[in-house]
Amino acid sequence: MTSFFHLIISEPLYNGLVFLMDLLPFFDAGVIIIIFTIIVKFIMLPLSIKASKSQLEMKNAERDLALLKDKYGENKEELAKKQFEYYKEKGINPFAGIFILIIQLPILIGLYRVFLKSGLPAINTTLLYSFVSAPVSVDMVFLHLINISQKSVILAVIAGITTYIQITLASAPTTKGEKEVPQSDLQKAMSMQMKYFFPILMTFIAYTISSAVALYLITSNIFAIVQEMYIRKRYHKHTLVV
Repeated sequence: MTSFFHLIISEPLYNGLVFLMDLLPFFDAGVIIIIFTIIVKFIMLPLSIKASKSQLEMKNAERDLALLKDKYGENKEELAKKQFEYYKEKGINPFAGIFILIIQLPILIGLYRVFLKSGLPAINTTLLYSFVSAPVSVDMVFLHLINISQKSVILAVIAGITTYIQITLASAPTTKGEKEVPQSDLQKAMSMQMKYFFPILMTFIAYTISSAVALYLITSNIFAIVQEMYIRKRYHKHTLVV
């Protein structure tokens, strides 16, 4: 299974990264990583937009679903029936977002593996396709400031901050004046962990593994932030800007 994943996902992504390095030798490896991540994100954009729209639709439905639960909570069968009718009436597929995210997951893991095990500045020529040439040299100093072959506290912290902003924006109300749906203690605890623990975890990962992973995380987070703001502006009036 690992070999199949490597052949179908990781290897094509690795070749794409090396291809860009050879095509754009005037850019350092950090800039190439940013460009490469953006290209892959744009390829995945239609799926990402669908997932974001689905998540926003489900978030907007939370209050109505909470009312249904209060009214029919003691009758599980009737509650399920009413929820199904609500989804049908609003044209919401509650599993659409999860399904789309599952489709994207192998690519996201593949990207992570590419930057985790890229071995830069060395290029593993045994993984390259016949039409992909290894660059003569790879400049590992990002913007003439940070050597991404080494650990970087600055990039790691930025990765954590952008992760926090992305999670905060994704969990914010979609309209001004909207009140949050009451949450259980478990939901509140999970929400707090996602909002505060996850950025700390990403900071730790970005610092301990490599600066290449940190750049990937930063670029991915910024892309997700812009995408979320676009979705809210395009599909929801009076959006909040976080």
